[in-house]
Amino acid sequence: MKTVIRLRMSSHDAHYGGGLVDGARMLGLFGDVATELLVRHDGDEGLFRAYESVEFLAPVHAGDFIEVEGEIIDVGRTSRKLRFEARKVIVPRPDVSDSAADVVREPVVVCRAVGTCVVPAAKQRRPA
Repeated sequence: MKTVIRLRMSSHDAHYGGGLVDGARMLGLFGDVATELLVRHDGDEGLFRAYESVEFLAPVHAGDFIEVEGEIIDVGRTSRKLRFEARKVIVPRPDVSDSAADVVREPVVVCRAVGTCVVPAAKQRRPA
C-alpha cells in the first residue's frame, strides 16, 4: 500500500539562512504520510515508534514543491514497517520573477527513511 502527498515549502518552513528548510520538516511530512497509510490499512492513526534509517540527500528551500511517498513494506501483528522518500519536483526561479518556477525534469530525492509504527492490537483491522 502506497500514498503520496505534494506540497510547497513556504517561508514559514524556512529555518535557516537562504530560505533553507530544516530536515525535521521532511520527517514531519513522513509522519503525515504514515498516518494516512495506517488509517487506510488499520482504521487507526497508530503511533510512530522509531526510524531505523534517515538520509538527508539534498537541500530543500522555501518555494520548493516536495512530493512525499510512503509505503507499507512489512506488516506485523502490531507493527508496520514503512519506507519513505521525499522528492523536489518544482523549484522557484527568482532570477526570472517572484512567481516563476520550473518543473524539475528528474525529481531530486531530498530525503529517504525507513521507520516503524505501532497500532494498538484492539484497533487493528484489515481493509474490507
